[in-house]
Parts: sequence; C-alpha cells; structure tokens
Amino acid sequence: MKPYIHQKANWPDFKWRDKEFVSLIGEVRGLQGKVIGKMEALGFDLKKEANLETLTLDVIKSTEIEGEILNPAQVRSSLARRLGIEIEKSVYSERNVDGAVDLLLDAVKNFNSDLTKERLFDWHSSLFPTGRSGMFKIKVAMWREDKSGPMQVVSGAMGKEKVHFEAPSSKRIEAEMDQFLEWFNSDQSLDPVLKAGIAHLWFLTLHPFEDGNGRIARAITDMQLARADGISKRYYSLSSQIRKQRKQYYKILEKSQQGPLDITEWLMWFFDCLINSLLSSETILEKVLFKHNFWNQYAPEVNNDRQKKMLNKLLDGFDGKLTSSKWAKITKCSTDTALRDIQDLIKKDILLKEKPGGRSTNYKLKDNI
Repeated sequence: MKPYIHQKANWPDFKWRDKEFVSLIGEVRGLQGKVIGKMEALGFDLKKEANLETLTLDVIKSTEIEGEILNPAQVRSSLARRLGIEIEKSVYSERNVDGAVDLLLDAVKNFNSDLTKERLFDWHSSLFPTGRSGMFKIKVAMWREDKSGPMQVVSGAMGKEKVHFEAPSSKRIEAEMDQFLEWFNSDQSLDPVLKAGIAHLWFLTLHPFEDGNGRIARAITDMQLARADGISKRYYSLSSQIRKQRKQYYKILEKSQQGPLDITEWLMWFFDCLINSLLSSETILEKVLFKHNFWNQYAPEVNNDRQKKMLNKLLDGFDGKLTSSKWAKITKCSTDTALRDIQDLIKKDILLKEKPGGRSTNYKLKDNI
C-alpha cells in the first residue's frame, strides 16, 4: 500500500494547482454573496428563522453522516432556546442533542475567536457528555492514545478487513495539532474558502480524537466559512450537501489520504460540493418565505391553538401522512374535535383531503396556497 500523506517527507506542505479550480472559487464567492444578500435583505424575524432552519439542518446532517440519527424536533428546540427564538411547542432535548448544538453554535457565533486545544476539548466534551460513544467508553477532552493499536478506518467482515486509512501515531498528535492550530489561527494569506477545504482534509488526516473527528472537522469548516462570509449566521449547509454525496465524500477522502501532497483533486471536489450547498440554500429561503406569506394571509382565519400547531407542523415538514387520529394524538384532543378542526380548515380552503372516506383519509395543505 502507498504511504499515507502524513507519512510523506514534506508533510504537511500541501500543494495545489490554482488554475484548475480558480473558476470554482470564483463561483463559490459569487454564490456566497448572492445567498447572504438575499437572506440579509429579509426582515429581522425572517433572518432568524432562516438561520434556525439552516443550523437545524446542519446539526442533523453532520451527525447523520456518521450514522447517528438525532430527533429533528429536539435539535430545533435546542437551537431556538439558545438563539432566543420562540417556536411553537418547544420540546425537551437530550444531552447529546444539546452538545451537538453547542458545538456548532460556538463554531459559527464565535468564528473570529482563535481555535485552541482547550476549545476543541470543550467541543469533544459536548459531543460525548456521558463519556461514551454508543455502548463504548471513550477518552473525552483529550487526544487519542492508541493503546489498542493504530487508529484505522476499516470495513469488511472479521478476517477480511480492508483498511481505508491509518492516522498518524498518537505520539505525534500533540505536535501535529499545535502546527495545525498555529496555521489555522495565523495564516491569513490564503483565500478563506480555500483555507476551509485545506483545514477539513488536514484535521481529518490527523484524526486526533477517539471519536467525533468528522463532526468536529465539519464544525471547523463551518467556522472558517463563517469567517469567509463575515457573519455569524448560517444560510447554507455544507454538511447537508456532504450527506447527499456521502459515498463520494468517503471515496475522495480515502483517495486523498493515499495520494500525493498535491490535493487539487480534493479541493475541486470540496468546492463543487460547496457550490451545490449554496444552490440548495434557495430551498430554505423558499420555505421561510412560504411560511411567512402563509401566516400573513391565513392568520385571521385560524381559530385555535390546535390548528396553529398542526399547520406549523405541516409547514415545517410533517413526518408521514396527516390523519384525524394523528391530529388528535398530537394536540391531545378527541378524534371528533380533531375532525371538526380539520373540516373547518377545509371549508376555508387551507386543507384538502388526499383520499376520500374511510379510516385512511389523509389531509394536506392545498397546493395553490
């Protein structure tokens, strides 16, 4: 097997061929300007809502990349509480959810503060508040020790394992991280978007923690992108796009680890992914504006808190099909009351039936709203 990039003589003297991606950086910078311009032109409440939607997506998808599923309602509620935003029926959030939220918020709200060893340890503690990753006890808020062997990314059945990557020895981590942090905090010569791509690959190559390296790498990237944008609000989610391209993400990371110190191919993939995330931000803007316009039009016609709660759930993306029994369960009312609420909204041209009659009757927002 070829030596990994961290084993090369000139590590970490990364090289790249600017001419091959200069147009991609130009496209990223142009889209960043357009997205931020559109979002910042919104009213105060709409900007807060767009930021909340983006951060919620970012926390959920960054965690999902690692195979862990967080409750969206808990993530949104945790973020709303920390941002001082009132949302309909906030729910209790578990410690691991609050920790993932705290990590991202510190990265983006305090983007101009130095990234330090202590700060990274705080982030790691936030991700693993119980000192466990699933069923396994791990070292929290300290660099990995490799007592059971080298840190490897492995797939395949026992006896037929394939090693995709082996990180530097734990004996090197302290010095390697000192070098990374010094570069991240002090080198202002690079385009900030280019620096985000380098930082992402560099941190993942070091893999300094027992677990959580991917999530922390993406938080560092969000921090650097916030520096590039010059604002602490997030209006596009790179983690969401990486989740969509997860197979390619792991493939290009593996190839980059076993390739030369010329990381042009990785950077081109990173910029392309970032462009897609910026283009996808239009969906968030449309959702926020749709919800805003909906309530401007229909608020006087919605008579009770049950209807407001359920309509907000539909506007935010209801999980599954809406039935009268689900309405009753969520709003803690009788099925008859739920049906009256629904029929009232049908009469007002807000809801419609998806299927006629029977217990399986479903309801949705009218398409022309």
